[in-house]
Amino acid sequence: MKVLVLGASGATGFNVVTQLLKHDFQVRVIVRSDVKFSSLKDDKNLEIIKASIPDIDNQSMSEYLSDAGAVISCLGHNLTLKGIFGKPHKLVVDALTKTANSIIENNSDVPVKIILMNTTACLNKSQHEKFSFKENLVINFMRFILPPQRDNEKALKYLFEGVGENNKHIEWVAVRPDTLVDENEVTEYTIEPSTIRSPVFDAGNTSRINVADFMARLLADANLWDSWRYKTPVIYNVDEESY
Repeated sequence: MKVLVLGASGATGFNVVTQLLKHDFQVRVIVRSDVKFSSLKDDKNLEIIKASIPDIDNQSMSEYLSDAGAVISCLGHNLTLKGIFGKPHKLVVDALTKTANSIIENNSDVPVKIILMNTTACLNKSQHEKFSFKENLVINFMRFILPPQRDNEKALKYLFEGVGENNKHIEWVAVRPDTLVDENEVTEYTIEPSTIRSPVFDAGNTSRINVADFMARLLADANLWDSWRYKTPVIYNVDEESY
C-alpha cells in the first residue's frame, strides 16, 4: 500500500513516516523543504514531493492520490505567534476537504483510508461527549481566541458530516492524542474510545512516536482498522504516576 502523508515534516509527521517505512509501506510525502529527510532519501519506499499543500491545485492532488491506498494528515499549526494567529487559519480542514474531494473524484473501486490527527480538545458528539462547565469556559475561550482550535474542530466535524460513514470511496479514523511529548522509542500506550481525563485540567501525555506507531498499525492490521473505523480513539502514554 502507498500512503500519502500530509504534515510529514512536523514532529509527529516525521515519526509517522519512519514508522510506516518500518512496516514496509510505500510512503509519499508533500513538504515545502526536504532537508529533514536527508537521512531517508536513499530509502526506495520514500517519495518526496516538494510543494506547499495550500498551493496544490485539485488536479495535482488527484494525481498524488491516484495510486494511494491511505492518507495520514498530521497537519497542524506551529506553536509560534505566526503559526497560531497567522494564515492559513483553516490549514487542517481545507487540506482534508481537498484530499477527500480528490479521492471522490478519482472514483476508486477500493475505499481510501484517511487517518486524521486530531486532539482531545475536540469532542465526539456522536458518543455524547461533553465538557464540564469549567472546561467549556476554557474551550470556548480557546475557540474564540485561537484559530487552531477552530480548525481542529471543523476538521473533525467535516469527517462526521462531510464524509460520513456511507461514502463508498473513503473510510476514516480520527486519532486524538493528549498533550504531545517527544520520545525516542515507542513505549506502552493505551487506546480509549473517549477521554478518561480532563484535557483542560488533568491532561495526560502522548508521545509523538506512539501516535505514529498506532497510525501505522491501523494500516497494517485490518482487524485493528475495522475496530476503530469511523471512530475517534484517544491515545495516552501509560504512566502510572500520572493516574
